[in-house]
Amino acid sequence: MSETLERVRALVARSEARVSLHGYEELAADNIVVRDVFAGLPTASVVEDYPTYPKGPCVPVLERDGEGRPLHIVWGIPAGQTAPAVLV
Repeated sequence: MSETLERVRALVARSEARVSLHGYEELAADNIVVRDVFAGLPTASVVEDYPTYPKGPCVPVLERDGEGRPLHIVWGIPAGQTAPAVLV
């Protein structure tokens, strides 16, 4: 299991999460609803894990929306911080 993903899940559960501008742009371009991304996080599968990434730990994951369509999402935590989780 990915420690990065577990940290992200815990932050989201505490409502300590945000979506970056880039994240909003990418979601809008693909017609993905933010609520689907947050709802899919509990069952997300790790694609890669970068716990020592210079900009902060991040984890690309595979999630599913409410209709079962695949969503490739990157979550991160800013370097030197413990919160928030950021949908990048």
